[in-house]
Amino acid sequence: MSVRATRTALITGANSGLGKAVATVLAKDGLRLGLVARGRARGEAALAEIRGASGNDDVHLFVADLADQDSIRALAQDVLARFDRLDLLINNAGTAFAERRLSPQGIERAFAINHLGPFLLTNLLLDLIKASAPARIVNVGTRIDAAIDFDDLNWERRPYGLMKGYAQSKLGNLHFTFELARRLKGSGVTVNCVFPGVFKSNLGGTDGAQGVFWKLLAKLGGWAIPTPESAAQRVLYLANAPELEGVSGEYFANRKTIVAPAQARDAAANRRLWEISERMTGMVGQSGGGD
Repeated sequence: MSVRATRTALITGANSGLGKAVATVLAKDGLRLGLVARGRARGEAALAEIRGASGNDDVHLFVADLADQDSIRALAQDVLARFDRLDLLINNAGTAFAERRLSPQGIERAFAINHLGPFLLTNLLLDLIKASAPARIVNVGTRIDAAIDFDDLNWERRPYGLMKGYAQSKLGNLHFTFELARRLKGSGVTVNCVFPGVFKSNLGGTDGAQGVFWKLLAKLGGWAIPTPESAAQRVLYLANAPELEGVSGEYFANRKTIVAPAQARDAAANRRLWEISERMTGMVGQSGGGD
């Protein structure tokens, strides 16, 4: 088999829920696949299950805490050492917290995981992704109308709330998607954001936030909550659809483009968050795709 024939993908948050559902389909499709999980025990259980369900042994486990930038840097080094190409990166991992918590770097934890985690990991892997072009980056977002308070990203002055912290951090995915797409124009690498719908998951479940989260979502949206396997199809569309070759800088839901919140459509705001994110991750002058 030629190098070109083996499409290689990496997906974060792959040990359960949406990430596991997406990973299972990709493994069945014969991709060489990297699964990123926070815990080794749960990651190894998911690895065995996905290999068994797909018959694909070319599935590999990477363990990292996406709240910790040192762990993300170690993850990137591990990926670069083990994979010679990366055709698809799916930034899926996300979480929510009932109370304000800080990362090891002193950053509000939802923002650290949901926005800065994908920002840092993507930029650390970007040279490999560009060398593998045509390649795709898929950021899994949400659909909550919100705006980022650039003067209080760490929630030091405002009262913190689960939905408020989650919404601000996930809006960062859209700012990141649109600015990265601008920087990658002409590179052969596309980046898009997808809202997979609301589905039952263990989002924030370890701190008791899950029950509150789903009650709030049901109250706000009244959506019927599908399975992760159903939601996975929306992510897989961005990962695989031939008609999306060359399509970049878009926001999708249910295989159609949708309108992003106003702030994320502001090019100056996108650039501003990018520059802030560079400083918060120590990537000034190192992040990819041009200026």
